[in-house]
Amino acid sequence: MRRIILLISLGFVFLSLSSIAFAQDQEPNVPSDDEINAIARKMYCPVCENTPLDVCPTQACNEWRELIRLKLSEGWSEQEIKDYFVDQYGYRVLAEPPTEGFNWLVYLVPPIIFIVGVLFLIRVIKGMKSSKNSSDQIIIDNKNNDPSSSNEEYFKRIEDRLRNM
Repeated sequence: MRRIILLISLGFVFLSLSSIAFAQDQEPNVPSDDEINAIARKMYCPVCENTPLDVCPTQACNEWRELIRLKLSEGWSEQEIKDYFVDQYGYRVLAEPPTEGFNWLVYLVPPIIFIVGVLFLIRVIKGMKSSKNSSDQIIIDNKNNDPSSSNEEYFKRIEDRLRNM
């Protein structure tokens, strides 16, 4: 009976030691470069203008990416990390402005301008077609009249304009 108890105790000791060793072998939550770049892609460099954080080679961007790595390993979510940078540097660090307040204009104005432009083009094209039809009508009317009379009127207008100069 003592042997059985001894064997069971040794088994528990062995299991507890192996679980401690196994727990120490596991690396802490280290985010991959893909996870870091997925967040960095949605942010801009603080130094370079209009350069995404994931492709910018400056030292500041390297430090920001390392800070993102640190925050991810601490368990921060993507939104928490973005909020942190917005609190530190303002909305200019975000690639896409938030859809609230005055920023709604960024999403509304371009489609409105596009629609107005299309309507303007349609109106211009219709106007061109109607003016073409009216000029065709004038040509047809002139064919019915004596061609020499239209030339005479034209020359008279030219002479009048030359005299008034």
